[in-house]
Amino acid sequence: MAASTKAIENSNRLRYIRSLERFHNSIISYLNNTPQLSMPGFIKKIDNALKVLNRVEEIALYKGELQDLQKLVKKMIAFKDSEKSVEDIKDDILYSSNQLDKSKNARRYKKDKHTNAKYDEWE
Repeated sequence: MAASTKAIENSNRLRYIRSLERFHNSIISYLNNTPQLSMPGFIKKIDNALKVLNRVEEIALYKGELQDLQKLVKKMIAFKDSEKSVEDIKDDILYSSNQLDKSKNARRYKKDKHTNAKYDEWE
């Protein structure tokens, strides 16, 4: 029994998303945990992470957070050929990554405004 095309497309989509996340996490952990950052080391890390990412075909993503992740990964790859210093690249990437995490968490945690006001009628 062959798998349906929808199931195949869904598995390819998930594989692409996971490879994007793996790429993103590896670069972020490199930038956070390396005591002596250097441009050749950064380029080597990007190239190694690209090997994994290039094994999976690129798929169009429609969810906003996933599109932002895809843009961030492309931005990281573009920094490989940049003339900026490694510290500027690190600051830019970490800022963008934090903004992405912030947007994910904002959807997940919703603060109830005026929680005490809903009990005013009971008094």
